[in-house]
Amino acid sequence: MHDEDPLMINKVAAAVLTAGLIAMTAGFISSFVYHPSTPVENAFVIEVQEGAGGAAPVEETGPEPIVPLLASADIAKGEKLTKKCASCHKFEKGGANGVGPGLYGVVGNAKASHDGYTKYSDGMKEKGGEWTYEDLNHFLYKPKDFISGTAMSFNGLKKTQDRADLIAYLRTLSDNPVPLP
Repeated sequence: MHDEDPLMINKVAAAVLTAGLIAMTAGFISSFVYHPSTPVENAFVIEVQEGAGGAAPVEETGPEPIVPLLASADIAKGEKLTKKCASCHKFEKGGANGVGPGLYGVVGNAKASHDGYTKYSDGMKEKGGEWTYEDLNHFLYKPKDFISGTAMSFNGLKKTQDRADLIAYLRTLSDNPVPLP
């Protein structure tokens, strides 16, 4: 009943060793046949003229103005955009503060002044002034650039129309909305 080949283990080991030797030999032979080399200089040089036709590096100068967009901003879309903010901010009149201050009445209100909220960063306290349309535009574009040291971890809204829609909605959250410019 035991008809197995007693040399089967030796045959399998020999096959594995032979395959390894063939692969190793092929590697040595290919290194003699093919000699890769790194070129000393680029094969294709792109010449760039400075001054007349060359483009200057693009420097970020801040957000585009939103004032011209406010009159036609989509308030409903702005309200939908607040979903990004709702984990930290509340929007109801007299509502509790969240991780961040409540935003009812923020447009035209003094910075770092929401009733009952005490966790403002030093940068926010030092900024001073009121939340104007342009200040909100800059802050919502890149909060950390507008107020150094802000505790707000939001990266910002890059689309100008989105910022205009959101600010137009925030404007409606007031008993006496700030007039449009």
